[in-house]
Amino acid sequence: MLLYWTIIDNFALNSQPSTFRMISPETILYALEHRNEDPRTLALKAKVPANVNLIEALQQIAGWQTARTKLPEWARHDGIIYPPHLAMEQCSSEQTARYKAGVVARLLGEKARDGVFYDLTGGFGVDFSYIAPLFRKAVYVEQQENLVEVARHNFKTLSLDNAEAYCGNAVEMLHSINHATMIFLDPARRDTNGGRTYALSDCTPDILTMKDELFSKADFLMLKLSPMLDWRAVVQQLGSVKELHIVSVKNECKELLVVVDPQNGEDSHSQVEDKPQTVYCVNDDQHFVFTPLSPKTVTKVISSPFEGDKRGSLLVPNSSIMKAGCFAELAHRYDVSPISANSHLFVSPHFIDNFPGRQFEIVAISSMNKRELRTTFAGISKANVAVRNFPMTAEQLRQRLRLRDGGENYVFATTEENGQHIIFLCKKRG
Repeated sequence: MLLYWTIIDNFALNSQPSTFRMISPETILYALEHRNEDPRTLALKAKVPANVNLIEALQQIAGWQTARTKLPEWARHDGIIYPPHLAMEQCSSEQTARYKAGVVARLLGEKARDGVFYDLTGGFGVDFSYIAPLFRKAVYVEQQENLVEVARHNFKTLSLDNAEAYCGNAVEMLHSINHATMIFLDPARRDTNGGRTYALSDCTPDILTMKDELFSKADFLMLKLSPMLDWRAVVQQLGSVKELHIVSVKNECKELLVVVDPQNGEDSHSQVEDKPQTVYCVNDDQHFVFTPLSPKTVTKVISSPFEGDKRGSLLVPNSSIMKAGCFAELAHRYDVSPISANSHLFVSPHFIDNFPGRQFEIVAISSMNKRELRTTFAGISKANVAVRNFPMTAEQLRQRLRLRDGGENYVFATTEENGQHIIFLCKKRG
């Protein structure tokens, strides 16, 4: 109990006066005491203690429950104040924030320790909190005043002594900067009606209109962009892209990170606009790093024929590889054969160590011939079904094969380069 009231007192003392209305001590205490309960059940309770704002308490409870999984380090600090649901939904996870900090540490090293870092689109401040300790001075900028006040409090709770938080517009703040070691931007990806936007020019702030000033004032830029964006178009629009990172968590593509070195294109600007120097495809502990191949090499590698009687492993690239579209680079690196140019499935006569995706043991390969299918699936009533470049949905194929979902069998349906539809019956490796 004493700990709870210490948290409440610190929150009241550390917060600076503003139009942001502070959460009452009674509300914070209520949220702490009930944070393991279902917010929906609590919302139906007719009575709450005096001076408790139930809506604010439920926001803190829901925020902490999200943070337990998404931000476990933050969740261990009882003094963290959580923002509304949308900000929690849009903020980075601890895993992806730590990844960004690792990229910055690798690229800047000792230079960061004497440098100044600006996050011009601070939001809830998760990315900022992991990158800031690398620098002598770190400046958080956010145009929503309530988030700024929450950030100021949370940064003190997290002992970020080098952090400064300001309420302001990213473009106006950029005008006031003389020089930055690094600038980070995570432009909003929703339009005024709440719909998602996918073009770089449709994001807020508009990076392209800020590009020249950003290039002139920062040694490095890091942009966190929607995974829905065409990364090749982004590279062409920005130029001077040193690294591109496609980051997935549990095989779900989460973000596109673009690292720009404004000095990189001074001597060979046309070349660096064509492609990034290095692309990183990351999915949890799977990392595939490559330099984009030339179009001629891509065509040569992907056009290799698939031998229909080949056994061994069926290889399914992870979501970051799929987003990158680096199928030729993958085939070249691991010496695996694409089934076709559009299947995005590969085969190998043996198991591939450290392959960035899933591997399956090929049990049988069948055409769509009814008799052949009956033979292949004799005695099998249950399987996990997936399709790639195939004229039926997974559910339609499952019904066609009279299979229930799940089990230890895996079925992949695709189309060969010659147009023939084929079915792989597999078992998962490892």
